[in-house]
Amino acid sequence: MLFDLHVHTDISPCSRLAVADILRNATYRGLDGVCITDHQTMSIRHKIREGRQPDGLMVIFGMEYTTCEGDFLIFGPFENIPGDLSARALLKTVAAAGGAAVAAHPFRANRPVSDWLIQEGLCRTVEAVNGRNSPDENRQVARWRNAYPLSETGGSDAHTLEELGTVVTRFDRPIHSGDDLISALKNGHCQPWQGYRPPLANALPAVSESDALL
Repeated sequence: MLFDLHVHTDISPCSRLAVADILRNATYRGLDGVCITDHQTMSIRHKIREGRQPDGLMVIFGMEYTTCEGDFLIFGPFENIPGDLSARALLKTVAAAGGAAVAAHPFRANRPVSDWLIQEGLCRTVEAVNGRNSPDENRQVARWRNAYPLSETGGSDAHTLEELGTVVTRFDRPIHSGDDLISALKNGHCQPWQGYRPPLANALPAVSESDALL
């Protein structure tokens, strides 16, 4: 299964990607699922249902959480998580709740993830390929790959429709729920995968957000 694990909707101030455009185009870009990971919020839950959409697309809610020691994609019951946690406190909170955390774009020049978080085993799942990173920033993950037992993912970090699905994660087992996703991430049943760009579905009937509303 192919999932884009790192997608920002226009709920994030920096993104121009409408929810309806994600729903309309994801399957036509070869995706089985998308994870909505807006900055510091899971308010997407007020706009659409989590889970299987009318066209079969699986939508799972997460969050990109920013700390002084790096950014993390978190998955689990974190709608009301405090917004000012340190990386250590965040990762311990995620683990205690049975969730999963992914070190996002860990070698991005202006927002790297601190090495000690990986060295101490607080986070062992990393976004090895990020669609907005430079090739060199993505290659630097090899420093950790050769030293620690890591699970690796890929994500487009889409903020526009053109970016959706350009980098994805391939899972070697079905993902039918958030719990399935968390288990696969924790147990290494995933790998980064280069996505592709079939034509945008401009001529196709739109999937209305109302079809997926709560």
